[in-house]
Amino acid sequence: MEFRGYYKTREQGSLRMSAHHHGNHMEAVGSRSLRLSLFIVLGVMLAEVVGGLLSNSLALLSDAGHMLTDALALGLSLFAMTIARRPASATKTYGYHRAEIMAALANGSILLLIALYIFYEAYQRFDEPPEVRTGLMLGVAIVGLLANMAGIMLLRRVSHLTLNIKAAFWHVIGDTISSVGVIVAAIIIAMTGWRYADPVAAIVIGCIILWGAVVLVRESVDILLEAVPGHIRLDKVEETIKQAPGVVAVHDLHVWTLTSGIYALSAHLMINDQMVSRTGEIVDTVNRELDEHFRITHTTLQLECERCESCPSGFVCEIKRPESEPHEH
Repeated sequence: MEFRGYYKTREQGSLRMSAHHHGNHMEAVGSRSLRLSLFIVLGVMLAEVVGGLLSNSLALLSDAGHMLTDALALGLSLFAMTIARRPASATKTYGYHRAEIMAALANGSILLLIALYIFYEAYQRFDEPPEVRTGLMLGVAIVGLLANMAGIMLLRRVSHLTLNIKAAFWHVIGDTISSVGVIVAAIIIAMTGWRYADPVAAIVIGCIILWGAVVLVRESVDILLEAVPGHIRLDKVEETIKQAPGVVAVHDLHVWTLTSGIYALSAHLMINDQMVSRTGEIVDTVNRELDEHFRITHTTLQLECERCESCPSGFVCEIKRPESEPHEH
């Protein structure tokens, strides 16, 4: 006897509802923090553009460029969060959660290009570093530092909620370090006359931007490739599932991230031969354990009493292309 095609997904009652309401509240807080940070970044960016042009400082203009990408990133993040709230439909059964990940990938890609441009401009200035008005450069950089510190305070508490808010938080962290670099460069030029401090500071800022971009792109690509989340080990998941009474083996196991903080799982569970009406308890137990140990809240479980021929050994099965095109009905 075999129970192929038996699928069940279960929400965990009042605890899930409480977590849902808490999540909505924190998402609203995150959205407000992003909006306030966006206004701060836009104000500082305009000040640095004007200050960089008047002082002839590449470091200040580089920081303004960084601020511009941050403004784009924050705006894109807010847009993605709004889109992600749209409900699932018959054509998009998982909803629009991946919009946040696509926005994060776009943010990281933009940052990569900005970093390369800063390196190019710094290289040009090493040939003949221009005169820099250090007083104006220093004053604008100090204003930028104070504004960025305010942005860090706004985003620090909610930076763990989504990949986009995390991206915005690291943008602001990078801006803060950049402002410190500009301040140091201005002081060095004012005290020693060593004008190379300006392009050197720009290169340091570029390296900070590049590092953050690589992290963002890597995390976004992992999610789009449906890689196993970093905090989850498949062997531990298999072990946890097999501890449920009635489960003999696990195969065709897949775990992936829908969007930041939302994890999904599908698996075939080989169980003892029994009545279908008694299998609901197995599914409930497995879902409860997966939620408690791995924060996996969306599952699709197929119960069967015979080993799947496509998975002769192990819990990971190869996904094969169909031999023929699907027929339209």
